[in-house]
Amino acid sequence: MVSGKLGFQTLKSLKDGHEIIGIFTDKGSQAIIDYAELNQLDSFIGNPRNGKASGFIANKEIDVLLSVNYLFLIEEDLIHWPKTAAINLHGSLLPKYRGRTPHVWAIINNDRNTGVTAHLITKGCDEGAIILQREIMIDPEDTGASVLAKYEEVYPELVIEVLNRIAKGEMETIEQDESLATYFGKRTPEDGEINWNWQKERIKNWVRAQSYPYPGAFTWLDDQKVIIDRVEEDDFGFHQSMQNGTILTDNPLRLKTPNGALRIVKLREEIQPSLEGRKFRSNENS
Repeated sequence: MVSGKLGFQTLKSLKDGHEIIGIFTDKGSQAIIDYAELNQLDSFIGNPRNGKASGFIANKEIDVLLSVNYLFLIEEDLIHWPKTAAINLHGSLLPKYRGRTPHVWAIINNDRNTGVTAHLITKGCDEGAIILQREIMIDPEDTGASVLAKYEEVYPELVIEVLNRIAKGEMETIEQDESLATYFGKRTPEDGEINWNWQKERIKNWVRAQSYPYPGAFTWLDDQKVIIDRVEEDDFGFHQSMQNGTILTDNPLRLKTPNGALRIVKLREEIQPSLEGRKFRSNENS
């Protein structure tokens, strides 16, 4: 069960040494759809919930069901389909960061590390027993995209190691400690609005976590939406009474936050000159 580039990279790594009985993917993962057709692999495209995949799995016997970056939560018909285990790869060190886009949330929250967890699939979201984990460092300038690139190296290696352990009868699991569990929900492009009343460190993390090719952190200048892809902390001075989000200089573009100035290094699109003294609108609901 694979979606997107991460799922595609992992799928290709299984070409040698493992028999793929079938592929589940979503309608938007064209590279995976093409790969299945090219290699004459049976595929189910779309949401398999509510028994929609019953016909597809009816005459197929499998040892292991793997879910990698798959868009859909699955139900008991698929969880209990494999003879040995249904396994998901999740982009965090579970039980922390259950839910969607965990690496983005880890950057926003200023974490110094993240990781990948192979765990058993259960009815609950990312709650199953842990098989293997790999830690990944988050560098100070990492973005959501650069951490995802690190995942592309770790995911295939972890999948192959898990399958090798299963083949040798050496798979062991550890139950997750529920007292340590955290959950973060799905993000949408509209969730990227910056609150200039945040501390400068959080704003910087907010921006780099969502920078290109992600939808991006954004703010408003009058009615113009401004997407920001990179900011840096700056020593430029200001008066405490100024509103947060006030533009201190326009070349370079510096803004006031509660605990220091930020310099905008990269915008998705250029904005008009002569901005000094104007103010970016702040999202007070963030």
